[in-house]
Amino acid sequence: MNISKNQVVSLHYTLTEDTKDGELLEETFSSDPLTFIFGTGMMLPGFEENIEGKSVGDNFAFTLSPEDAYGDYEDQAVVEIPISNFQDESGNVNRDKLMIGSPLTMQDQDGRSFHGVIIEPKIESIVVDFNHPMSGRTLHFVGEIIEVREASPSELDHGHVHFSGDDHD
Repeated sequence: MNISKNQVVSLHYTLTEDTKDGELLEETFSSDPLTFIFGTGMMLPGFEENIEGKSVGDNFAFTLSPEDAYGDYEDQAVVEIPISNFQDESGNVNRDKLMIGSPLTMQDQDGRSFHGVIIEPKIESIVVDFNHPMSGRTLHFVGEIIEVREASPSELDHGHVHFSGDDHD
């Protein structure tokens, strides 16, 4: 069976920066495979374009430029947020949660969520990088397709793969 829309795909991959010999960013060969429903927006479009039509046992190797992956790094996505935004009802700030490298989720006035990482805690503000961690990077994938099957109606309804015992019907 060849990979096409609404099929569950399981694959192992190694992700490096720039080329196959670049810095190792992720790999699944020593853990569970990546499993997703193809063609439903779960994966980068460029990733799906490069594995479409492949079948079990096929290998793949391809490179995605930043434009085809997570975009360019944007300096304007690094923002300084006043410390007052982190005060609790009593006006206190828990600085233990505002450390370099800590993840942070914030909402704008329209209720949209933004995920960032604290890069500099200051006395009167916190500097947060809202760029995707892989923005600005050229991504090189090498891997193997290990399973392709039709997604069940329940999986398509719920928008995710159901693993054994995870049917929630």
